[in-house]
Amino acid sequence: MVSGCRLIEGLNIIIRMDGEHMLVHVNKKKLDPLEAYIPAVILTELQIKELGQYLEVDQPKFADCRNLLRSGPASSLRVNIRAVAQYASDAGNGNFAFNEVDQCLRALEELDSLLLRASRNDSGTSIESMKAKVATALGALNSVLQTVPEEVLNKGKAMANEYINPGNDLAPQDLDSDLKKLESIL
Repeated sequence: MVSGCRLIEGLNIIIRMDGEHMLVHVNKKKLDPLEAYIPAVILTELQIKELGQYLEVDQPKFADCRNLLRSGPASSLRVNIRAVAQYASDAGNGNFAFNEVDQCLRALEELDSLLLRASRNDSGTSIESMKAKVATALGALNSVLQTVPEEVLNKGKAMANEYINPGNDLAPQDLDSDLKKLESIL
């Protein structure tokens, strides 16, 4: 008897009965090319910066800030940033990248908690502590992006920019074939 199920994204778990013994095989899903993750991470970085700007207004709407943190590219940050860190690990920067990923995700989780408490009018929260979490998350995210080869990072920035500003003044001859394919999809 062979059965398979997907319990965690990126893992395939196969359970096989061999007589009285149960054998469990865990296979990791192969990562997509690094180029696939960078635009989403950059767009998330911009989204977090936007959230920081929302905190600058006189009376920020904390529930709206929390929704911004949980929607769009930011909603898949955990998967995307860990994939980038895995590529950094393969290039020899693993400990640094994974530490920065942990710091970024921890700061965002703490920010989410602060925003939730503030939306419930908890007087123990402060906008300054929220801004500090935003700064920590952005710093760690930027550190992870620094592990990406410059050519890949520049392509990712161009794709993120094209997503934000479709049809900007980039000449088609300046775009390579991969970027043209992604542009047609977007």
